[in-house]
Amino acid sequence: MEVDRADGRTANQRRPVVCTRGVLHRAHGSASWAQGETKVIAAVYGPKAGTKKNENPEKACIEVIWKPKTGQSGKQEREYEMVLKKTLQSICLLNVHPNTTTSIVIQVVNDDGGLLPCAINAACSALVDAGIPLKHLAVAICCSVAESGHIVLDPSKLEEQNMKAFIYLVFPNSITSVLPDGSKRPGGEAMEHGIVTSLTHGVMAVDEYFSCVKLGRAAAAELSDFVRNSLKLKAGNDPSKAG
Repeated sequence: MEVDRADGRTANQRRPVVCTRGVLHRAHGSASWAQGETKVIAAVYGPKAGTKKNENPEKACIEVIWKPKTGQSGKQEREYEMVLKKTLQSICLLNVHPNTTTSIVIQVVNDDGGLLPCAINAACSALVDAGIPLKHLAVAICCSVAESGHIVLDPSKLEEQNMKAFIYLVFPNSITSVLPDGSKRPGGEAMEHGIVTSLTHGVMAVDEYFSCVKLGRAAAAELSDFVRNSLKLKAGNDPSKAG
């Protein structure tokens, strides 16, 4: 039984993606990420000397500031900041610039579902644009579980509201995208098979979770190719896409 989606997509089809780097001239690095009608702009400032209180001065500090489209930040925005900070900390080389702070500002332009994955993707592209040292790239995607049990990829806002559960998944990009051929990751584990971040909303069965991971990983592989191709483009070659 096929899932009937308002926009005509199949259950395993993601929305079209547009990524543009260098969209803000005063930031050290920036990127916009649009997925369907959801759009986010990420700006990177730093690294600047000094770390925040309770941070380790022997490592670089990552600060995330989430700015909603309208109104003041609330509990949801604080949660997004925390998840985004932990995700970015796991992919940044924090020992390269010790006792410094790099600030990532997320500006929500429009939210039509999958907002946090879009913000993570925008932030990763902005970090590359700023020249921040990274262990590897990462790509994020949302999967959801319908009341019927069907797994739906990259739901819109309306679809998210009608699903019994959904999950935000962050996967490491292929190791070959950032390291020379033949290089191995410390520890020897297969990085492309891991999960950087997993955040669920609602209740799903274990088999549904793994079905989401399987579908998400396949979508992440496509997004990885898209990200690698976008990084080959000259930053700021299309300022009109700044939104």
